[in-house]
Amino acid sequence: MSSTLSSLTQWVDQVAQHTKADQVVWCDGSDAENQSMIDTMLASEALVALNPDTHPDCYLHRSDPNDVARVEHLTFVCTKDQADAGPNNHWMDPDKAHALMDELFSGCMVGRTLYVVPYCMGPIDSPLSRLGVELTDSPYVVANMRLMTRMGKDALARIEKEGHFVKGVHSTGELDPDRRYIMHFPESLTIMSFGSGYGGNALLGKKCHALRIASYQARNEGWLAEHMLIVGIENPQGEVRYVAAAFPSACGKTNLAMLIPPEAYREAGWKVWTVGDDICWLHPGEDGRLYAINPEAGFFGVAPGTSAGTNPNALAMLDKETIFTNVAVTDDNQPWWEGLNEQTPATDWQGRAFDPNNGPAAHPNSRFTVSMKRCPSYSEEAENPRGVPIDAIVFGGRRAHLTPLVLEAKDWTHGVLIGATMASETTAAATGAVGVIRRDPMAMKPFCGYHFADYWQHWLNIGDKLSQPPKIFQVNWFRRDDEGRFIWPGFGDNLRVLEWIVARCKDEASAHDTPVGRVPESGGIVIDDLAEMPDMETLLAIDPDGWREELMAIEGFLSEYGDRVPKILLDRLSAIKKSVG
Repeated sequence: MSSTLSSLTQWVDQVAQHTKADQVVWCDGSDAENQSMIDTMLASEALVALNPDTHPDCYLHRSDPNDVARVEHLTFVCTKDQADAGPNNHWMDPDKAHALMDELFSGCMVGRTLYVVPYCMGPIDSPLSRLGVELTDSPYVVANMRLMTRMGKDALARIEKEGHFVKGVHSTGELDPDRRYIMHFPESLTIMSFGSGYGGNALLGKKCHALRIASYQARNEGWLAEHMLIVGIENPQGEVRYVAAAFPSACGKTNLAMLIPPEAYREAGWKVWTVGDDICWLHPGEDGRLYAINPEAGFFGVAPGTSAGTNPNALAMLDKETIFTNVAVTDDNQPWWEGLNEQTPATDWQGRAFDPNNGPAAHPNSRFTVSMKRCPSYSEEAENPRGVPIDAIVFGGRRAHLTPLVLEAKDWTHGVLIGATMASETTAAATGAVGVIRRDPMAMKPFCGYHFADYWQHWLNIGDKLSQPPKIFQVNWFRRDDEGRFIWPGFGDNLRVLEWIVARCKDEASAHDTPVGRVPESGGIVIDDLAEMPDMETLLAIDPDGWREELMAIEGFLSEYGDRVPKILLDRLSAIKKSVG
């Protein structure tokens, strides 16, 4: 037995003894093992089989009603020095956190099985991938991790060979909200999660490892772990250019990752390829470019709103080999959620007879878990061990009036400033208040594993390593007219904006300089085949008064991160303020 496997086995034994697990099962990721896991959950009613004619090998999981989402207020980054966690994270002293978690885990698996889940984040043979082992008492977690990661014997073999992996320990506990914590220990590459079975809290390969811990790893190792989609844009000549894009919630991230071109573009030969919809690891290449892998192997997507109209590629995945969580069910046992179709569900997400007085039939955060290879626009480049070269990085947000449809940063430093200060306006449906500005730097506010100011400096450092850096852009699909209507059609027509972005990366499109960035020249975005002409003048307008107010707000936001904020960003902000006047 290798020293790595010996130390891994020793750790597993220690956790098993501490939790008093009835038995330990090492997962190999095989079909037979997965079927056994499914059968176990069907027998315990942790899963419900859906209609085998319409949805073969699809299952529904109903979680506890108090356990339906990430618990950011109970999610901690535990560094020795509180300052290193930054004001963007909840912090707890590592010794205190370990003591708390050790007490919670003591004896928590009596009568349960401890599953050992070795996994690889990224292609199994990629030098850009990273490894982990999750110990869990949840067969639901095992089944989901099999879809979301490269899990099993191949991952274990690589762990044994390399000797480095992130340690994760998870137990559903009693699902008591008062005994629920998700702890991250970046300095020891360790995660401890107790009291939740929800994906974002329990699938430790996802946000916990792939973003919070990986962002810390990335800073130490010289790369970036980002909350970004990766999409390939193929033109009629067969050239594919790759774009990485970060959006806060409710800004169309998954729809963009699986975008279907407008009919005229499809007829001309344009294609869109999905490499990833949520997480992107970016590494400087030897040629001075930035290369990206998707560390995940599946999608853990939000179901409500997914339909043939909004995201047909996503919907096409979900009729086979999918795990649904907290959706409703029709009278013929098909999954259902708001926005899917005009049917009336028979039972809601809690298994009750559907009654509109009880609220939505599907929980607003109900999910589907499915292999990304099921996606019609799936790109085999997702398994490329070198990653794909990134030509453009796009930051997006939801702004009714200020931000233009598309804006190009003047250089890498300006792009980092745009990403560091990106913001969205809340909607009434989400918060009860319209137009409240929430800053979400690089869409990483809940996920950066260390101080934001240090993170921005790391972005600047990465830029210094690149002789051919991607161009950086900002987009806003949500600008409104005076009557409050969206001006831009969105969805598939967003490819028209991506066409200009890709052309700018090849120096094949012109742009107009403004104090806050470059925007397309008149006619730069193709719209002449649209049934209704959008007001491009308003979409691309730069309002000096509005931007003066915005830049003051940005200055106040950056001040929250103290003297760690890179001086070069503050200097650039000052220069832009002077330029706006």
